[in-house]
Amino acid sequence: MSKKAKLQDIKALRGIGHQLSPIVIVGANGLTPTLIEEVARALHDHELIKIKIPAGSADERKECANAIAAATESEVIHHIGRMVLLLRANPEPNPKLSNLSRFGF
Repeated sequence: MSKKAKLQDIKALRGIGHQLSPIVIVGANGLTPTLIEEVARALHDHELIKIKIPAGSADERKECANAIAAATESEVIHHIGRMVLLLRANPEPNPKLSNLSRFGF
C-alpha cells in the first residue's frame, strides 16, 4: 500500500471515529486485566473503537494509549486529548456490530 493510500485510510478512519462515542473509559484503577479484556472484546466486536483515558500529561496519555494498543494487539489510529481511537481488524466481522462495516469502510 502506498503512503498516500495509507494516509487516506487513516483520514477516513478518523472521520468514522469522530462519530463514535467512547466505548471504554479507563478509570482510577488504570490498566487492569479486566479493562484490557473489555477493550479486546470491544475491538473484536466493533473493530474500530474510541476509548477515554485518564487525565495527565501528554506523554502519560500517549504511553497509556500505546500500552493498551500493545496489550490488545491493536493499532492507535489517532489520539487527541483524552480520546484514543484504536483499530484491530476482525477477519470475520459481524456486520451489525462492526463500525467499519456500518460506515462502509
